[in-house]
Amino acid sequence: MTDYNAIDALLADARTPADLPPADQRRALRQALHLSRTQVAHALGVSPSTVGGWETGRDPSGELREKYAYFLSGAQEKLRTQNETPPHPKTGTPDDHTTTADEDAPRPTPQPCVLCGAPATDEVEGYPQHLHPDDCTHPTPAPPHPETTPQPTAPPAPHPNPTPAPRPQAPTRTSENRPEPAPRRRTPQTHPRTPDLITQAVQQALDTHAGDLTAATAELQRRAIPDAMALLDATRIGARYDIVGHPPLPDILRKKSAHGADEVWEARPHWTRQDPPPAATEVTALDINGAYLSALKTHLPLGALEYSTGNVHSRRRAGIHLITPPEWDHHPYLPNPLGNREEPGPVWVTEPTLRLLQRLATDQYGPLCDPPVIHESFTSGATEQLFEKFRQALRDAREKAITEEDEVTLEYVKSMYSKFVSTMGESNYNRALYRPDWMHIIRSQAFVNLWLKAHKAHTAGLTVMRVMGTDELHIAGDWRQVFTEGRGVSQVKVKDVYAATDTGHH
Repeated sequence: MTDYNAIDALLADARTPADLPPADQRRALRQALHLSRTQVAHALGVSPSTVGGWETGRDPSGELREKYAYFLSGAQEKLRTQNETPPHPKTGTPDDHTTTADEDAPRPTPQPCVLCGAPATDEVEGYPQHLHPDDCTHPTPAPPHPETTPQPTAPPAPHPNPTPAPRPQAPTRTSENRPEPAPRRRTPQTHPRTPDLITQAVQQALDTHAGDLTAATAELQRRAIPDAMALLDATRIGARYDIVGHPPLPDILRKKSAHGADEVWEARPHWTRQDPPPAATEVTALDINGAYLSALKTHLPLGALEYSTGNVHSRRRAGIHLITPPEWDHHPYLPNPLGNREEPGPVWVTEPTLRLLQRLATDQYGPLCDPPVIHESFTSGATEQLFEKFRQALRDAREKAITEEDEVTLEYVKSMYSKFVSTMGESNYNRALYRPDWMHIIRSQAFVNLWLKAHKAHTAGLTVMRVMGTDELHIAGDWRQVFTEGRGVSQVKVKDVYAATDTGHH
């Protein structure tokens, strides 16, 4: 029998969703009040990226919609009141105008964003910048700086044999044992837009080799590093913060021998479950698409690394940290997020590894472990957006190549981002960019992304069988309930299917 009381209660609670102004008006209202996305997000209990999504067309639902509608209505009323309030006779501003001393407070006068050069009212660690990539635009070219020479108006042409840049000298130390700050250069940019360098390079290679796909692909893969650097330059058009290629580096980032390694631990996973399910169980080896491409979105230090001590971590800085890692009691069914490290005691890890361990120590994850203890750090003001337009250009080219079944372009793009990441450290193949800290951080971010996918599968009730490197995840169970199969960056491919007791996969 129908429960009429339940229906009446349902109808009583039902309400028409609150009206929201168009997306462009939402952003305009916030900016007119000189509020940052972070401030609005904090008040509504969401992330800044969520507010960014609402300002670009997505709509919240439920209680969040009511709260956001209340904020926007209040913002409209606030602006109307300010416009009707006469200015203060001394300050020239309405009497109810207030300011804030918060770190995220908007700048009173817009300054050029360090990423795109357009006016930005927000600031992160002293760097004016947009807090959301959607706010970054292709601005009018900046005027030349008096201490620099204007660059040519055409993007740098990819060259297979770039002239090597000199190797960096060993860093000097101050009396406080911190590296001297790297020089900052402001390079004028005069390109009005990002050209399609990838399409041009592919067409040129095909023309050179008379349509021979194998020969064209081989040439493009040989050119991948200098072409990636040319694309990076083109995607940073308008940026007023020049990427410092050879800053002073702390000793922990220097190799101890010609064929040795530095002291940074990237937490690469190498884990296999020791108690496999019954033999009849089928295991699927999944390949995570575009692992390094996705990892380009990570917190990277903008300037020279500065030394500090103490168990203190700023979310607005990034770098390398000496930590005592927590104990990990879940090895039978989940890999240690620190990887297979057997040496006891403190270890130098990168920003993504530290942030993952800190997340796993929160109630949201159980917690799964205690928080790590930080002893020393080399950090600088950070941003997630440093390579964002570069990443988007590569991602778009990759997706277009997949759609058009263009394997030449696909292999070329894959070589560009994988070699770019692998050679930005101490490599003879890329003398233009010497940032081993960035290389370690990006690779660690790829490992973190893989670990999080394993954890997602585990929490969905699947059996995680193996986690390897940057992109290998073996799952027993219906993995399609968690992941989408395909060749896109957010999808996975099936590499193999085997029985759980097949030792050839261990």
